[in-house]
Amino acid sequence: MNNAIIIGATSGIGRELALILAGNGYRVGITGRRAEKLKELKECNPEKFVISAFDCTRERNSEKLAELTKALGGLDLLVLSAGTGDINESLDFDIENNTNQLNVVAFTEIVDWAFRYFEKQRKGHLVGISSIAGIRGNRIAPAYNASKAYQLNYLEGLRYKAAKTGKPIFVTDIRPGFVDTDMAKGEGKFWVASKEKAALQIFGSIKKRKDVGYVTRRWRLVAMVLKWLPGWIYKKM
Repeated sequence: MNNAIIIGATSGIGRELALILAGNGYRVGITGRRAEKLKELKECNPEKFVISAFDCTRERNSEKLAELTKALGGLDLLVLSAGTGDINESLDFDIENNTNQLNVVAFTEIVDWAFRYFEKQRKGHLVGISSIAGIRGNRIAPAYNASKAYQLNYLEGLRYKAAKTGKPIFVTDIRPGFVDTDMAKGEGKFWVASKEKAALQIFGSIKKRKDVGYVTRRWRLVAMVLKWLPGWIYKKM
């Protein structure tokens, strides 16, 4: 049986992906701030889930992950699904700082720990759920888009680092568009996927060990447009 950890499994994509992994031969360590939500998830399949309730921005993530990995009996796959972001047209620093604390600081500690673990083990799969938002800046949510750009580039750097090891260490960057979760904020949303569909497509990318996966797949087209759209046009949007 393979062992996985999902950071941010109390709701949304993380919760749905935990259920999928548990149904496909994984024993899953589930984390999140809300212990009661983790307990509810564990009740769905008590033999397949191990709980570790903690806040990524307030704990020593490395210690918590080491403890959870020991409880699982090893680690083959780590999925970082925790993230946050708010519309912040007034540039309230507390909002921007909260976003960066989770999406940049905690993110870095977690993926670095996972990479070092897999490097020492000489195999493993790290998956980060970033966002298509990381491709360009955003006037109403500057920190969110900027933090996702950081994640895109950091995961790419780790992917190249993994390639240099010559070992079967894989790094997958999942870039969702709009998914029907609490994270989907603002107006003008389109191509909104259910969290169940999103999780199934993410699982497909995991199985194929993709470098980059878009959720849903049609968002690859949007990514291409955003990447090449001239700044003078994007600025007017």
